[in-house]
Amino acid sequence: MQLRDDFVAVAVPATSANLGPGFDSMGMALDLWDEISVHATAGGPTSVVVEGEGAGGVGEGEDNLVVQALRLALDRVGAPQVGIRMHCRNRIPHSRGLGSSASAIVAGIALARALIGDPDVLTPQEILELGTDMEGHPDNVAPAVLGGATVAWLEEGRPGALRLDPPNGISPVVFVPEYELPTSTARAALKDELARTDAIYNLSRAALLAALMTGARTAADGASFHDLLMNATRDRLHQEHRRSAMEPSLALVDWLRAGGMAAVVSGAGPSVLSLEQVPASVRHDAQAAGWRVLTLPVATEGVRITRGRLAPRKG
Repeated sequence: MQLRDDFVAVAVPATSANLGPGFDSMGMALDLWDEISVHATAGGPTSVVVEGEGAGGVGEGEDNLVVQALRLALDRVGAPQVGIRMHCRNRIPHSRGLGSSASAIVAGIALARALIGDPDVLTPQEILELGTDMEGHPDNVAPAVLGGATVAWLEEGRPGALRLDPPNGISPVVFVPEYELPTSTARAALKDELARTDAIYNLSRAALLAALMTGARTAADGASFHDLLMNATRDRLHQEHRRSAMEPSLALVDWLRAGGMAAVVSGAGPSVLSLEQVPASVRHDAQAAGWRVLTLPVATEGVRITRGRLAPRKG
């Protein structure tokens, strides 16, 4: 298999996983994008220039996660390896629960697709499969590929994903702290066993959340969309167990929910996600306490090729 382009670029969105009860299965793409371009050369050392988030802290050669994903994807489809000159303009905060690693992996695979330039190679399902192989679970990979909100699963090791189109009542706001939290640290705080009542609790809330993400609004008791969303974002599986690893984040979740906002930990944290609009006074108080507050609408599309023969043509 040959490469048809030597200069390509992609854009990939931030994501928030779990959304409260949907641990390792639900996610959402957010309108905050990393942009990565690659010039494929005949040889020479790999060179990566990083601007923005992660600059000075991520690999600038073969140890870069985007490069690793790109090379894995080329190998997987039998395409030749090339010299790489890469430029990353990163906007997604790292180690904050906004899917930066999944976005990097999806970007690398999409760059390989762009270099090959064949629409039948590295399809969205193949990107999902390769990305999940590298990431370990599909909850962030799926929205990075498909956009919108997603439900993802593994069946005998093979990932699947379904895209949902959230209604207008979903208006994400993200609270990003100054401190980082490795996903491995957050996962280490989880329990190996769960009470049946807690499992049923989370299953029902995750099902309710998925229904709301498709626009369902009619409840037996006439509850409003807001009240349903507050109920749908409750969790007994992972958030409280991680409190010791991210006390400020859980305190913020408690504060926001007490004020009537459907707030959850974003992914493994420590960022916090409100699925509803946040009053100006709340934003001001959070910023005064050191949180960066970002209004990030749902990204209606996932990773996109912006340069190369597979990029949309203008005019």
